[in-house]
Amino acid sequence: MPKKARPAGDGKEQGPAPKQVKVEAACGPSSPLNFDSPSGLFESFISPIKTETFFKEFWEQKPLLIQRDDPALATYYQSLFRLSDLKSLCSWGIYYGRDVNVCRCVHGKKKVLNKDGRVHFLQLRQDFDQKRATIQFHQPQRFKDELWRIQEKLECYFGSLVGSNVYITPAGAQGLPPHYDDVEVFILQLEGEKHWRLYQPTVPLAREYSVEAEDRIGRPTHEFTLKPGDLLYFPRGTIHQADTPEGLAHSTHVTISTYQSSSWGDFLLDTISGLVFDTAKADVALRAGIPRQLLLAESTAVATRLSGFLRMLADRLEGTKELPSADMKKDFAMNRLPPYYMGDRAKLVAPGGQLPGLDSTVRLQFRDHVVLTVGPYQDPSDETQGEMVYVYHSLRNRRDTHMMGNETESYGLRFPLSYMDALKQIWNSSAISVKDLKLTTDEEKQNLGFFYPGGGGGLEFKMNIQGHNTLAFVIGLPLTSRTS
Repeated sequence: MPKKARPAGDGKEQGPAPKQVKVEAACGPSSPLNFDSPSGLFESFISPIKTETFFKEFWEQKPLLIQRDDPALATYYQSLFRLSDLKSLCSWGIYYGRDVNVCRCVHGKKKVLNKDGRVHFLQLRQDFDQKRATIQFHQPQRFKDELWRIQEKLECYFGSLVGSNVYITPAGAQGLPPHYDDVEVFILQLEGEKHWRLYQPTVPLAREYSVEAEDRIGRPTHEFTLKPGDLLYFPRGTIHQADTPEGLAHSTHVTISTYQSSSWGDFLLDTISGLVFDTAKADVALRAGIPRQLLLAESTAVATRLSGFLRMLADRLEGTKELPSADMKKDFAMNRLPPYYMGDRAKLVAPGGQLPGLDSTVRLQFRDHVVLTVGPYQDPSDETQGEMVYVYHSLRNRRDTHMMGNETESYGLRFPLSYMDALKQIWNSSAISVKDLKLTTDEEKQNLGFFYPGGGGGLEFKMNIQGHNTLAFVIGLPLTSRTS
C-alpha cells in the first residue's frame, strides 16, 4: 500500500500539528485489519505508523492523527456502527442511562435529554432531528460482533480493559463540552465528518474525568476534521471537543479507550498491601503496635518511622521472586471480554477426550486469556493459611455485561506455591511433555496435566491441594494434549 505523509487538517492548525498520514487505497481486495494475533491487530489498527514509533513518540505523550484515503477501510469502519443500527437495537430492549445517553452541549455545559425507561426509536430519532441531540451509545461491543472482535484483541495486546462508546451527532451540533478523560483514546470515524479541537492538558495523564471551561483552556493546539477511515489517538488528560459541521450529514464515531487506572501508582497500590503482609510475617518490627494515641494527634516522628519501613520494603522487593497482586490481575480477568468466538460457545468449553499420561505433550490455548498471580489463602475448614498460585481466566465471561459495572464472577484454579515453576513451563512453552514438568513426583505431574481437553479447549482438572482431593472444572485454562 503506497503511503504518503502530508500536512493535516483544514488549514486551521494553531501550534504543532499531530502526526498525520495519508494512506492511498490498496489495489484489489484486502483485509483492513489483521486478526492473526494481538500485535498484528494493533499494527494494522494504526497502520502505516509502526508500533515501535507509536510507543516511542506518541503513547502518553502527544496526539496522533492518521488520515486515510482508502475506500475499503472507510466501508469497513462504516460497518462497525451506523445510525441505522439504532432501530434494530431499540427493538432488542435498551434503556436510557444504562445503554444510551441523549445530550447537547449548551453554553459550555452538557445538557442531558434522557427520558425514563426503555428507549423507543421514534422518540430517539425525534430528539436527534428536532433537538439536534447527540446519541451516545455505551459499550456497543456488547451487540456488534466486529467491535467485540477488535476490542478482545486489543485487551490481549494492552493487558488492560478496553471499552468503547459510539457518538452520533447531527449537522451543526455538539454533544459534549470541552473535557478530558482518564483513559487513552482512539477515535475511529465511521460516518460523515467530525470537526475536532485539541488543547494543551492542564493535568497530564489525568486520573479522572473533568469538564474544562472554555475560557480556561486557551486556543487549540490542533484543529482538523475526521472523515470515514481516519483514526485519532490522544493521551489521557488531553482536553478536547468535537462538533459536526453545518451543511453535512450526521457524524458517527466510536471512541475506543483503555488504560484506566493502569498507572505505576495503581500497580504500586495493588502490590504494596501483599508486600507489607508478607514482610510482616517475617519481621516483628512491622507487627509491633503503633504508639498510643497516634490516631488522635499528628507526630513528625511517625513520618521518619514510616520512611524506614518503606526503605525496608524496597529492599525486600528487590529480592522478591513473585510479586503479590491484590486485585488488578484478578479484576482484569474477571471483567474483560471472552474470546471472540462465533460458533457454539458450548463447544468452546465442553469437556471431553482422553486423559494424558507422563508421555503426553500438553500446551496452553487461549494463553492471552489466562493470568497467574500469587496471593494469600485460608481454608476456613481447617484454618490452613499460606500463599497459593491463582490461575484466573475469562472464557466464561459474559460479553453482554462487558464494562457495564455489573458484579462479575471469577473463574479459575488455585495451586500450591510449589506448582508455580511447572505452571510457568506450560505458560511459556508452545508444548511441553508432562514428564518434564518441574514437580517432585510423577503423581504431581499427572495431577497438573490431568484434564479432559474439549473440542475448543475445555478442561477438567483433578489435583491434590494440601491433602484434599479436588475436582475443579475449568473453562479458561484450556490445555490440549497428544500422547507420544
